[in-house]
Amino acid sequence: MHFSYIWFDMGYTLLYKKREVLFSHVLEKAGVLREYEEIEKAFHITDKRLMRDFPGLLARPSAEFMPLYIGFLCFYLDIHGNIVALLDSWFKEWKARESEWFVFSETFEVLDSLLEKGYRLGVISNWDSSARSVLAKCGLEKYFDTIIISSEVGVAKPDQHIFRVALDLARVEPGSCLYVGDNYYDDGIGASSIGMKYLIINRFGRLGIEELQQVEIISSIADLIPYLESKNHAHY
Repeated sequence: MHFSYIWFDMGYTLLYKKREVLFSHVLEKAGVLREYEEIEKAFHITDKRLMRDFPGLLARPSAEFMPLYIGFLCFYLDIHGNIVALLDSWFKEWKARESEWFVFSETFEVLDSLLEKGYRLGVISNWDSSARSVLAKCGLEKYFDTIIISSEVGVAKPDQHIFRVALDLARVEPGSCLYVGDNYYDDGIGASSIGMKYLIINRFGRLGIEELQQVEIISSIADLIPYLESKNHAHY
C-alpha cells in the first residue's frame, strides 16, 4: 500500500512530558525509592489502562483524572501509605510544569525526512486551545499543512467526524492516508472507522496493550520511515 499523507497525534507521538523525572523527585521527597525504569513502565501501563477502560478521560483537565491516575500509578509501583499526601505533593509539582512539552529526539529528523520524500503531513489531535501554541513553541507547526484540533472543531477522536473534517480540509482520500498515534482506542478505532490505515506507537513492545495482538505497532516515531519503505516497496 502506498501512502501519500501522514497524520499524527501530538502527545506521546511527537511530544512528551518529563513526568517520570518529576514523579521520581516527588517520591524521593516522600522517602520512597523506585528505579527509574519501574516508574517509566508504571506511567506507560497507567496510560494504556486509562485509554482502554476510561475513553476520553486523559483529554480532560488534569484535575479530573489525576486522583485516579495516581491511584493506579501507586498500585503498579507497590506504593502504600498516605497516597492523598503524595497526590497533593505531585499535583503541586505537576501544575507548575503542566504546560511544558518536549519534542522526542527523533521527531525533527523523521519529519524532515518525510517532507524530503514528498509526503504531506498533518495533525489530528484531542487537545485544548493551547495546541497550536504548543506546536509553535516546540518548532513543529511549520511541518504540517493541516492541523485539526478537537477543541476547535467541537468533536474529538474517536468520533469519525474529526477525521472527515481533516480529510476534507486536506483534500485527500482516506485510502492514501496513514494515521500515527499512541492510543488505539482513539486513534486506531477513529481512523479505521473512515477507512484510514493506522499505526500505533507503544514504547515497551506489547506492554499495556496485550489485548491488541493484531494491531501493528512501532516503538517510536523513528520506526516510521522503515515501516513506510516496507509498505511502499511492497506496493510495486
